[in-house]
Amino acid sequence: MTDLSAFPITQRWPAKEPDKLQLYSLPTPNGVKVSIMLEEIGLPYEPHLVDIMKNENQTPEFLSLNPNGKIPAILDPNGPGGAPLALFESGAILLYLAEKTRQLLPADPGRRYETVQWVFFQMAFIGPMFGQVGYFHKFAGREIEDKRPLDRYVAESRRLLAVLDGRLEGRDWTMGEDYTIADISLFGWVRNLIGFYGARDLVEFDTLKHVPGWLERGLARPAVQRGLAIPKRQ
Repeated sequence: MTDLSAFPITQRWPAKEPDKLQLYSLPTPNGVKVSIMLEEIGLPYEPHLVDIMKNENQTPEFLSLNPNGKIPAILDPNGPGGAPLALFESGAILLYLAEKTRQLLPADPGRRYETVQWVFFQMAFIGPMFGQVGYFHKFAGREIEDKRPLDRYVAESRRLLAVLDGRLEGRDWTMGEDYTIADISLFGWVRNLIGFYGARDLVEFDTLKHVPGWLERGLARPAVQRGLAIPKRQ
């Protein structure tokens, strides 16, 4: 049996199945990227709920795995060379899991990097901009009288959705017929923007030609449906 006791995070979230990949997460747009990926590729794993509302992501144990204090993070007992690997940043985890299992990332070098660029597009633009819309429209920021920040992030989110819409013209998925980690990286954020954040009308989502159908196809996948609810909230 694998010994993970050298990793302090296992003191707070003990591994009942230490031979399996350990997932530390919460069903947020970033968190579900990894749970969806794990469900899609069928890699055995053990999920642990990290409650950010209770600041569990700022505990010494969690910070020992991710000093940035953000979910998700993983601890793979079967990392490169057979040694355990701790990893944070959802985009990096998606790439790692895709390469580890040789799934959901094209083998052709050109298409591989094309896929990676759309993951970076999500990480650098979609996540940060959509998150700001959520803050200024749904959360504490909505009480700010000056609406220029909200207007700025809504406009940028509309622009980004238009970029994605253009990419999806004539394509079922971001990479055409190939369903990849690029799609997985995007699902949670687009879903949250128009659902939980309540910004569907603000970003004029229903005027888009291709994104709504793409999102519907993605959310209909059984692995996506399962991943959206993992780890189970208490």
